[in-house]
Amino acid sequence: MLGSQDRPAEHTQGIRKLLGALDLGDLRGRARDAELELYSFGITFTVYTQKDAIDRILPFDVIPRVISAEDWKVIETGVTQRVTALNLFLWDIYHDQKILNDGVVPRELVEGNPNYCPAMKDVDVTKGTYVHINGTDLVRGDDGRFVVLEDNARCPSGVSYVVENRHLMQRSFPDLMANIGIRPVSNYGQKLHDALVDVAPEGIPSPQVVLLSPGTYNSAYFEHIFLAREMGVPLVEGSDLVVENDRVYMKSIDGLHPVHVIYRRIGDDFLDPEAFNPDSVLGAKGLMAAYKKGNVTLANAIGTGVADDKAVYAYMPRIIRYYLDEEAILSNVDTHICREPEGLAYTLDNLANLVVKPVGEAGGYGITVGPRASQAELEKCRADVLADPANYIAQPMINLSVCPTLTDEGVGARHVDLRPFAVTGRSTWVLPGGLSRVALTEGSIIVNSSQGGGSKDTWVLE
Repeated sequence: MLGSQDRPAEHTQGIRKLLGALDLGDLRGRARDAELELYSFGITFTVYTQKDAIDRILPFDVIPRVISAEDWKVIETGVTQRVTALNLFLWDIYHDQKILNDGVVPRELVEGNPNYCPAMKDVDVTKGTYVHINGTDLVRGDDGRFVVLEDNARCPSGVSYVVENRHLMQRSFPDLMANIGIRPVSNYGQKLHDALVDVAPEGIPSPQVVLLSPGTYNSAYFEHIFLAREMGVPLVEGSDLVVENDRVYMKSIDGLHPVHVIYRRIGDDFLDPEAFNPDSVLGAKGLMAAYKKGNVTLANAIGTGVADDKAVYAYMPRIIRYYLDEEAILSNVDTHICREPEGLAYTLDNLANLVVKPVGEAGGYGITVGPRASQAELEKCRADVLADPANYIAQPMINLSVCPTLTDEGVGARHVDLRPFAVTGRSTWVLPGGLSRVALTEGSIIVNSSQGGGSKDTWVLE
């Protein structure tokens, strides 16, 4: 919000002046009103580890996070470049495997990855798009540059909060938002629907899109309802679908209706008990056969998890260079891969200075922040890494940028990250903004909602 001594944030001057005119009592009052709205609209998520408080609101901070048009241009082009490379990489590893044959990415890293799906070998996906919806987690370091923490190419969540946060701000702070020139986010549902129609099987004049949810007990069920409503499509569960003659149909009170595109919020293993986990009751039997025949499009494609693996992430600059002959617009954080002897040795020698992450976990689980860990936590981390080196990467601790945040003590600095969402059909569109997550605990760098983080409205200036 303030910039730095050598580069003050001139683009926030007007907003700072308006915010400065509000007293703390007014801010707290509007914050309470916003929180009541979150409850009344049922805008919740689930924390599986807290059985006594399953449904909770995502804490919302009323002081917005502001991004200049200049910074956004870098983010937008960088995210688009990254998604393009991810799609080319996924096509290649499930077809010719040139990048593996050329030794740019280790074969065992891909084919030995639990998210690599051999059943996808030589399956031709529509328009070569595997990652239709992508969330790229970014942080801003001391030098003011945005860098990528990780890619989310499976079922990234959180976009509903981006849109609802904006609606909250429009109701709570209409005076603050007037005449500033903030790029809109409310058209996400239409953009998503258009992209999914783009990738429907060929020759369908009016493709039927549905959103497949595992049901009410999923942590992001609110978002499933929200996105189905925003797109104007049915929200279905596995029991609502049936496959006949390798074609997918949706049950209704007046019979079966063809389904051409499924935006699925279910993991690969649970999509089809015939092809994957035989105990799954969340998917539909025969879905994989219909998919292989090209009679239905799944978004995101099966097997995309190998691309957002934290070890594969370390190779993204090389992947971008290999397919696009370009340098990465958004850099990676330096990453040490513990499956490699050099990376393992460096990690074990510098545990106290590194952030150690399990490659397959999401939501901030399993992370050890070396500079803030106790001796006992460091020793446990050392034992875990030694027991399964391939499951870990290590990175230096980035001094995340901070934004002013309303706290119990007043307005204070809290660490933030940013997850822009990219939607890909014929081309890639990046939602102008994204989910700004904020670590509400002073000094914490863990912003995940499952770890007690909150969110802010993200204003991209025109």
